[in-house]
Amino acid sequence: MSYVFTHDQNFTQQTYTQADLQHTEFEQCTFTDCDFTGCFFQNVTFVDCNFVRCNFKGTKLNHTALRGVWFTDCDLTSVNFAMTDQVIYEFHFKDCLLDYSQFYKLKLRQIQFIHCSMIATDFMETDLSGALFDSCNLRRAVFSNTNLEKADFYTSYEYRIDPEKNKMKKAIFSAQGLHGLLEKYALVIKP
Repeated sequence: MSYVFTHDQNFTQQTYTQADLQHTEFEQCTFTDCDFTGCFFQNVTFVDCNFVRCNFKGTKLNHTALRGVWFTDCDLTSVNFAMTDQVIYEFHFKDCLLDYSQFYKLKLRQIQFIHCSMIATDFMETDLSGALFDSCNLRRAVFSNTNLEKADFYTSYEYRIDPEKNKMKKAIFSAQGLHGLLEKYALVIKP
């Protein structure tokens, strides 16, 4: 089985199949308007790559390395990132749809989520220390045994986080977002 290495290439409006995404490494590549719907990534590495307006809906990322990767305006609905290669990895999201995605038990220190929809996203037992959630919809997102120390939720909304079930020292929230931290107490908070 051969391993394919691709460096400094731009890919536009391509539709990928499972065979295209096995035993491959992409470095400093940009993917624009590409369709990865339902693909099964197997032993694929992305280093310093950008994905712009790409569709990953239902994609499987088994043994996939994401190192210095940015996803911008991508649909990543129901993607399980917990199966990615967890050795030296870093990835960020801007203007992405991440509803029903899973980040279970990942170490995502300093990760950035900027203007993302993250409805019912799973962050159970994830290390999100120092993470930035900038203007994100976190309705029904699951935070349980999650490290949120120094995480910034100041501009995000719709979250429900139990401070007793998560590490939250020095996490940042707005005054308007406090109801998302106190919901379980059934308090009436007036402006």
